[in-house]
Amino acid sequence: MWNEDNAFYDDGEWVTWTEINSHLERLEFEARFPNFDVDLVPIFQNLLSTAAEYYDLTGRHLQVYGDLGELYGAIVYGIKPHRIYAQGSDGKLGNDFVEVKTITPFNSKDTITLNLKGNFSKVLIVKIDASFEVQSKLIDRKALPKSKRDELRLNWADFASGTDPDSAFRLSICEKRSLAGDRRDREGPNSGEL
Repeated sequence: MWNEDNAFYDDGEWVTWTEINSHLERLEFEARFPNFDVDLVPIFQNLLSTAAEYYDLTGRHLQVYGDLGELYGAIVYGIKPHRIYAQGSDGKLGNDFVEVKTITPFNSKDTITLNLKGNFSKVLIVKIDASFEVQSKLIDRKALPKSKRDELRLNWADFASGTDPDSAFRLSICEKRSLAGDRRDREGPNSGEL
């Protein structure tokens, strides 16, 4: 029941503090992460949650981590994905081609292998840890170690998080559910339901 303790009456309707807080949180995120695509967050969280639940039930991993990494890049950095199976890079960020590599929860060494023949100017390393928390590091190709080989192994710990707020951004299954709820509040309580 709504009352003066958890909501207020304004212009003929009750407005809850949860609605206000989720709206303010969304505005904060949009200011901090101008490329943040908040509408993709519930899709990302559902897919991540499904992968975690499947692992908890079966002890096996779904083959979705690469897609999660690319979706994360689209959400947080605004990377525009290429068509499926495009060669050379996974998407574009402004004028830069970006290769997205994902460290999976079952990768105990926190390393990725990067094909240097690809046409990319940045690499986004997305790490999904054993707790299914996600973080990332966006690295310029110029900052990569020099190699005469076609492949380069990169370790997560070899690259600092940097000062860019996006580089330290984390998103887990339960965080920021209110961001998705804010969109549903605007569209109505039954939007998206079958």
